Amino acid sequence: MTSPPGTAEPGATAPAHHRTVRSFVLRQGRLSPAQERALDELTPRHGLPYRAALIDFDAVFGRPAHRMLEIGCGMGETTAAIAAARPDVDFVGVEVHAPGVGSLLRQIEARALSNLRVIRHAAVDVVAHMIPDASLAGIHVFFPDPWPKKRHHKRRLLQPGFVHALALRLEPAGYLHVATDWEDYAQEVLATLEAEPLLANTAAGFAPRPAYRPLTKFEARGVKLGHGVWDLVFRRR
Repeated sequence: MTSPPGTAEPGATAPAHHRTVRSFVLRQGRLSPAQERALDELTPRHGLPYRAALIDFDAVFGRPAHRMLEIGCGMGETTAAIAAARPDVDFVGVEVHAPGVGSLLRQIEARALSNLRVIRHAAVDVVAHMIPDASLAGIHVFFPDPWPKKRHHKRRLLQPGFVHALALRLEPAGYLHVATDWEDYAQEVLATLEAEPLLANTAAGFAPRPAYRPLTKFEARGVKLGHGVWDLVFRRR
């Protein structure tokens, strides 16, 4: 029996799985009827099932192209907007929360985006088991949960081990772009990325917001209130 399109053949090995960073809490967010319908009807069309087998991107998208990984898509507006602006690039979005996945699926369908797929699963597992080394032109991690209480800092996603795993998945000169509106987390991530020998900073510290990252309504409201947003853009050496 052959494997489903987009996965490795049986017996293919995936990268070793490291200790999972529990960087999220599965909240029982209320699904709207439209989101529930999208999960039921659109997942087979635009979703990828989580499985411990490396993705064959050419099989999934039906073409060779640059590939991008979006970790933590939220309600999907930014992910869909970036994918719509770059039809020549293929995107895989990873999100655990059902309402966000349902919302993103609806946007994929409404925009007729053939270059975007969604995986509903923890990003640490997806990266460890599904993303081949040196296969990504870029990785976006926009506004990850800051876990502001000090006793919860160990749950923050961008720990050294996961950053190293992300760096391994980047092709030469591929980039990792992180954005956060929590200054202490920004400083922590900056130190972590600078300590990763496979990555080099593209700026002297924090970077200006690249034009491809849309300004969300939430972010624009925060900027008006004087809240800061910190972008970090590092490239694979």
